[in-house]
Amino acid sequence: MIRAIVTFLCLVSILAADPRQDALAALRKAVEFYRTKASIHGGYHYSYAEDLSYARSEHGEGFTQAEVQREATPIVGMTYLDAWQTTGDRYYLAAARQTANALVEGQLCSGGWDYFIEFDPAKRKSYPYRADGPCEGRAHGRHTTNLDDNVTQANVRLLMRVDRELKFQEAKIHEAAQFALDSLVKVQYPNGAWPQRYTRFPDHAQHRVLRASYPESWPREWPNADYREDYTFNDNSIVDAIDVMLEASRIYKEPRYRAAAEKGGGFLLLAQMPDPQPGWAQQYDRDMHPVWARRFEPPSVTGGEAQGVMKMLLVLYRETGDKKWLEPLPRALAYYQKSLLPPVNGTPSEMRRRACPGQAPCLARFMELRTNRPLYITKGTRVSALNGAAAIVDGYKLSYDDGSVITHYAVLVSGAWVAPLVEEFEQVRKADAVSLRRPDRLRGLSPWNDRPRAAAASESRVGVVVAALDPRGAWVEDGVIGKADRLVSVFAAKEMVLTVGGKAIPIHENDTIDLFQGTQPPRQKIIRTSTFARNVETLCAYLGKK
Repeated sequence: MIRAIVTFLCLVSILAADPRQDALAALRKAVEFYRTKASIHGGYHYSYAEDLSYARSEHGEGFTQAEVQREATPIVGMTYLDAWQTTGDRYYLAAARQTANALVEGQLCSGGWDYFIEFDPAKRKSYPYRADGPCEGRAHGRHTTNLDDNVTQANVRLLMRVDRELKFQEAKIHEAAQFALDSLVKVQYPNGAWPQRYTRFPDHAQHRVLRASYPESWPREWPNADYREDYTFNDNSIVDAIDVMLEASRIYKEPRYRAAAEKGGGFLLLAQMPDPQPGWAQQYDRDMHPVWARRFEPPSVTGGEAQGVMKMLLVLYRETGDKKWLEPLPRALAYYQKSLLPPVNGTPSEMRRRACPGQAPCLARFMELRTNRPLYITKGTRVSALNGAAAIVDGYKLSYDDGSVITHYAVLVSGAWVAPLVEEFEQVRKADAVSLRRPDRLRGLSPWNDRPRAAAASESRVGVVVAALDPRGAWVEDGVIGKADRLVSVFAAKEMVLTVGGKAIPIHENDTIDLFQGTQPPRQKIIRTSTFARNVETLCAYLGKK
């Protein structure tokens, strides 16, 4: 009898369960936690200690700063918009509006954003933020607009999309988006390129419109030159800028933005290298020669960012129907197919295993000019101290061998994109351009990369996400966030020995030694923004399914 009652109660419980309501409740609980507990004036960090006692990102740290790289504030704001568009609950629109207003507080007089926003009133004086008063006479301090790593572009996208959802009625958000876009138009070079970073608008008379070509020679040692104003594809900076302008022209119906996007597309055509390497470099100087950037980014033709360039050419064709955007692709695709590295005989290198596991197609990130030989950067020991000083002890030399190379930067990249891109090009070339136009509402921080919304999650997957939420509304996971009081950090590029109190401790290649003040060890349970965004996307995909 008792067994029958228990079985009946279990059946009633199962029948009464409503996975959709569970998902809605989990979504609200998670967003409320992140908005009210993790937010820093509407901005966010990469990760937080489990008890929220500490927060940090790549550049920002603590609770007076918020990171505005894509993995922090912008992705959270986009997540809120996703929740709003999925549910129609204005709480999520209010959350997105709050995040957009944080970006307004951090917009620089130069028009965009750097890696983080400082909210401490005293420290803000070192940054010429537009929100703090007229810009005239305040061009001092840290006023660099950063286009690297999709920083400014992602933040402009968030402002534009929130502006649209608010029906262009929030004056501060609308004006900040317009100012940022107009600044991007002003800083665009005559040839259509953008710099990686800028503090002032260029003198157009100093920049001729030229086609890419090979230099007669180039330095084999890093010259430590200032590359920030070079024409830069690195980390898809120009590609993201073009796509921002395409989206801006849709949202604001402004021809100038469409013109800037097509002018940027013109640079993609100019920047294609001539034979024998009809690909693209990471960055070019004013003579349109590939040049050094950082000490691990030599003059070369790249197997990395070229994928983004070619995808953007396809996007431009979809948007305009003009076949000139397709013209460079047959030569480039054939070149990258020929540049795929041969299979490895024996044990692959550490970097090869990471970038191209198994027998996956592989490309060198850097291919030597004219010879097309893969170029690598040897591994080096790095020492960083509390005062910000850093030193490279050894390594960081050019090499033709991938046996012991840097691992913090991908000198080898997957070549698995080449075959699908060839197939996509053939499909696009044969299709009616009108049918290929992208939807009016774009998603993600780099829509050119054509990342579709997550497929509708199964009830079992949603159940796992819901069950993992703690009573506060946080997803907690294993990880080390570090501490604010780190004194020194050493990355070991080879086998070393550390002595503590006279006792020797072996340090292995790729180990990192961090020394902190005090007795409290770093926390090993964290709350990660990328996990929050991914899980909310899963919930929204489930809730949005028909």
